[in-house]
Order: sequence, then C-alpha cells, then structure tokens
Amino acid sequence: MKRYFSRKIIIPVVAATFLFVGVSFKNDFFEIAKQIEIFTGLFKTVNQNYVDETNPGEMMDIAIKNMLKELDPYTVFFNEQDVLKFKINNTGEYTGIGAMVQRKEGKVFLKEIYKGFPADKAGLKAGDEVIQIGDISLKEYKEDASQLFRGAKNTKVEIQYIRQGKTQNATIILDDVEIKAVPFFTLLKDNTGYIVLTKFTEKASFETKAALLELKKQGATKIILDLRGNPGGLLHEAVNICNLFVPKNELIVTTKSKNPKHNLEYRTKNEPIDLEIPIAVIVDGKSASASEIVAGAIQDLDRGVILGTRSFGKGLVQRPLDLSYGTQVKVTISRYYTPSGRCIQALDYSKKDETGKAIKKNQTEFTAFKTKAGRTVYDGGGVLPDIEIEETKMATVTDAVVKTDAIFNFATQWYYKNPTVSGIPTISDADFIAFKTFLKQEKISLDTETNKALKNVLETAKKEKIDTQITNEYKQLELAIEKNQEMELDKNKNQIKKLIQEDLITRYQYREGLYQFYTKENLEIEKAISLLNNQTQYKSILKK
Repeated sequence: MKRYFSRKIIIPVVAATFLFVGVSFKNDFFEIAKQIEIFTGLFKTVNQNYVDETNPGEMMDIAIKNMLKELDPYTVFFNEQDVLKFKINNTGEYTGIGAMVQRKEGKVFLKEIYKGFPADKAGLKAGDEVIQIGDISLKEYKEDASQLFRGAKNTKVEIQYIRQGKTQNATIILDDVEIKAVPFFTLLKDNTGYIVLTKFTEKASFETKAALLELKKQGATKIILDLRGNPGGLLHEAVNICNLFVPKNELIVTTKSKNPKHNLEYRTKNEPIDLEIPIAVIVDGKSASASEIVAGAIQDLDRGVILGTRSFGKGLVQRPLDLSYGTQVKVTISRYYTPSGRCIQALDYSKKDETGKAIKKNQTEFTAFKTKAGRTVYDGGGVLPDIEIEETKMATVTDAVVKTDAIFNFATQWYYKNPTVSGIPTISDADFIAFKTFLKQEKISLDTETNKALKNVLETAKKEKIDTQITNEYKQLELAIEKNQEMELDKNKNQIKKLIQEDLITRYQYREGLYQFYTKENLEIEKAISLLNNQTQYKSILKK
C-alpha cells in the first residue's frame, strides 16, 4: 500500500502491557460503537421528521467532511469521483482536455492550458469561463465540473464559454493526457544540469533518473534540482529520488505513529547513479511533503546544499483506505522524520487558537539536530535552506494579492490587449500602475491579517450595537490601512511585476516557456550556479 504526505507508556511487565492494550482497545471499541449508534439514530430521526425534504447523501457528505476537518486538512473523505481524481494526481495520466480547471465564487474558469492537448487544440485560453458542458449548465451545478471533461478517448464534448464578455462555443475531442513529473530539464552554462520536479507521481523517480542520465551524457558535472512549488506526493518516490545520489541501504525517512504497524524505516534499495556530483536543491514556501523529505534527507546526509526560502512544513504521512461503494478515506497515519531525527511539521493540529486555526510552532521551541557531518539543523518549521534567499520570499501583501486571483485576472486583460508579443512579455511601471487601478476598479479587498482583524472588529461592534458610534474611527483606520497597503504594493512592485510577467509567459509560451525563461533570468538559479562553481564555498557549507 502506498503512503502519502502531509504516547507511549512503558510497563515493565509484558503481560501487563498486553492487558493494558486489550483494555484500551475494548474501551475504544465501545466508545466508537456507542457514538455510531447515537449518530445513526440522530441521522435517521432528522431525515424522517424534518419539516422540509432533505438530501441524505448531501447531508452525510457534509457531516463526514466537517468531522474530518477537526483533525487536519489532509484527512479527507473521497466519494467515487474524488477517488478517480486522487488516482489521476498520483499517476499524472487521464483522459480529458489537458487544462487546469478552477471553480471560484460559483464560476468555472480555465486556469492554465497545457500545450498540445485537447483544450489547446480547440483554441481555449486561460481565463475562459466555462458556462455549459454538453447539456449541463454550470450555473447551478454544484459538483466538480472538471469531472464533466472526463470520458472515453475521442469523445466529443461541446462546451460554451465566456471570453472577454462574449459567449462562444467550442468542440473538444477528449484524448490521453499525461502531466509529467519532470516537465523540463536542460544543460545550463558551466556544465550545470537543471531538473524541474513538479510532483511525486508514480513516474517521478523514473523521469528524474532519465533526466539525470541524459544531462550527464551531455556533460553535466553539477546538478540543480528545482522543487519550488512542488506539493509532494508518493513517499516511496521521494526515497527513490534520493537514491539517485546516496548509497544503497541509506536511511532516508522514518515514520512514527501510535499504531506500531505504521512505525517504519525507508531505506534506499538500489545502487546510486552518482555519489559525488555536487547538488543544489531549490525550495520555497510551496515545497511540501515529499519535497521536504528529499530536501531534508539531502541536507541531513550532507549530500547537497539547499537554497531558497523555508519550505512549507508538512511532516505528516497519509494513506488511502478503501470504504464501501467505491469510496475512500485518506487518513493521516503517522509523522515522518528525516535521517537526523527531526520532524519538520509546522502546525500542531491538536492545538487550536481562539479562531479554530492550528497553532504554529514558535521558532524558540524548535529543537536542534545534527547532520551526518555534525552541522546543526532544526525541526518544527519546514526545511530551512543552507542558503536563504530573502529577496525571493513572498511579501505579505503579494501573498494577499495572489490569493484574490487579481494577478491572473489582470494578466487575462493584458493578454487580450496585446494579442501578439515577440519574445518575452515585459511589464512596465505603467502596467504596474494600471494593475493598482485594476485593484480599485474591481474593488478587490486584500485579506491580510490586519484587514481580517479590522473586519472582525466591525462585525463584533455590530453585534454589540456600537458600530454607529465608531463609524468615523473605523473609516479613518480603514483609510490608514489602505494607504499602508498602497505603500506595501509600491515597496514590492518588482515582485508583483515578476508574477504578472510569469503568468503572461505561461499564456504565450506555455509552461515550457516559463522554465526556459527561468534558465536565463532567475535569482535562485543564478545563485545555485554560482555556488556550484565555487567548490570551496560549497564544501565549507557541507563541512567537507
């Protein structure tokens, strides 16, 4: 069975231990049986007696998902459609249209078009709002609309969509779609091989190995492994990728749980490809789970240098367990630990603040561990790079802008105003001013923590019926925050312009064009090349 990311009491007498476990199991079993009986009775009674017609299936789906939310975001229930989607995420293969589909505020948009696949061939573009698929109008459709794009190969799907205010029609012919785990690799200057790994699917290690061998064949004497934005995936694939660079039988990750059967060690099983080639691994705040296993193991084993910004901090392992009627539950079964013994989990889901959010571990609470060569590393907050690149860390206001989809929507407008662009699209200062105007015209609210806190104050004031008494003060504070946000936008102008530019490059030249752009103009890659060319610095970081 594959594993996925995301009390011990010592009794000296063995017989007493078995007795304790047995009693504990009986107590747990009784409590579970009791609560199931209560819930079953409640569910049946409510559905039979409620004043209006109910939808038992929908009610149960909501009940299950809300119950699991209390545990952590990764323990989730999958209905039959969810199971299919989950399998697609792990294989990267499916029959469909070859586009990223997003639902937001009740509308369905195409977020990204993959080159050469059905959506691209049908002339669809990022930003198109799909309003009808076949005979189904998406206006009242509550299910996952992307499932309507699935079907047998060569099936014709008629869709209706809105582009720049105009309703249009298209016919898409479904075909096999394979999203590669390694969508791009190339040989950079100074014989530096560059590999982009975007997810840990079943073919991740196979594709990474193939890229590594090809780059070495082309003359690569150094390797950059780019894990930025990689959300993780299959645990064993993370182990296999580490195995390309570390010896056979090396400990990569350990999992620990209250259930002894989930306490496991994962070691490399094969002979490596190259034990000596210098490695730089790039991570950012969206590198999570399996990405952090790779980065953490490479760091703990002193096999390479980690660059970028602190990773996400997901030290939990999930496993899908089958239920009846083709459904599944993906359960967090254990925590994982890097070779030095650290767990990089950032949030403690057993402890919540007053708003119900999991508490983040404070840096003062981090525990120190030692790498194989004796370097100090810490747990509790993701993988901290050996070389931090603060300039690339996303500012709070930038993060808030990204979450609103303002950059994506502005880029859509820019794209149609500039249908033909030779080379790389550039964003001028005038474009940045236009972007700020766009934020105001669209009345886009940036939900920073300060903004959220201010809104909460007003809501509380309304409940206590004192909102009219503080209206003037509230407006003054609101204006002050808006002014500060304007200043923060200007302060992070280059970061925002860069994100707009990258969105546009993907539209004009697809994802491959973006990776090509990175190889010519990207701070993290430049620093990685510089480090790998300076073997004195490289070895001093690793204490070799």
